[in-house]
Amino acid sequence: MKRRVTGVINGAIAAASYGTNPLFALPLYASGIGVNSVLFYRYSFAVVIYFLWLKFVKKTSLKLTKKEFFPIFILGLFFSLSSLTLFDAFRYIEAGIACTILFIYPVLVAIMMWAFFKEKMTKTVIFSILLTSVGIILLYKGKPGLDLNMHGILMVFSSALLYALYIIGVKNIPSVKHIKSDKMSFYVMLFGLLVYIFNLKFCTELQIIDKPLMWLCAVALAIFPTIISLETITIAIKLIGSTTTAILGALEPLTAIFFGVLLFHEQLTPRIITGVILILTGVILIVTRKISHRG
Repeated sequence: MKRRVTGVINGAIAAASYGTNPLFALPLYASGIGVNSVLFYRYSFAVVIYFLWLKFVKKTSLKLTKKEFFPIFILGLFFSLSSLTLFDAFRYIEAGIACTILFIYPVLVAIMMWAFFKEKMTKTVIFSILLTSVGIILLYKGKPGLDLNMHGILMVFSSALLYALYIIGVKNIPSVKHIKSDKMSFYVMLFGLLVYIFNLKFCTELQIIDKPLMWLCAVALAIFPTIISLETITIAIKLIGSTTTAILGALEPLTAIFFGVLLFHEQLTPRIITGVILILTGVILIVTRKISHRG
């Protein structure tokens, strides 16, 4: 029971922290910093901060075997490219609808776990996914006359698929499933950073941040939706599995809605409130059913 509760708490923290992406990314975009530069700062700060934490505070061994290297390298690329496609989508469609569409990833996780790993698709899982999916849809209502950009939508779908593959890989790749969560998180961030170094032509095209507030946004991106989210989601996947962790991701868009209403003056309507209630109902249903069933 304690193992399950710990997993659920970490899954909820992971979802909420990942939902802060738009809060810190959008001001950087508004100041003229491009996607690859924003993500370079996000991942490079995360790698440095986390390395210092693991090395001097937790004193964690970061030795990696040859057998572990390639799978973690691929997982790092999946996680990083998921960030890249999501952040690219923010330039074409509203952050609210981007985070709403992104929630297709729990459905992808459940389907792939059922199809390829023979995980039983229970009625509780199906009903929870339906409730949370309807809730997510209700969270967003486009502005009058606003056309959805197809490129933006495709980028979010790509992000969802890559994120789903990452979640499944952490739990099911034999050579990495027993690696400590903090060591895995560090290498996922380190290998993910290589994507932006390459895209920026080895940093020759890196845009320099010139405002103190923007530096704070970059550091916040490194800490909240990267270090905290990655560490906690890895712990959750190992403790409660890929599907349950993914469904807990329904809490992620609630974070985006919260900050959207609080800071970006988005309207809180009965439709949104209904969506929030459905999401919380779906999450509570699967969490309590899973705990009581396996506890």
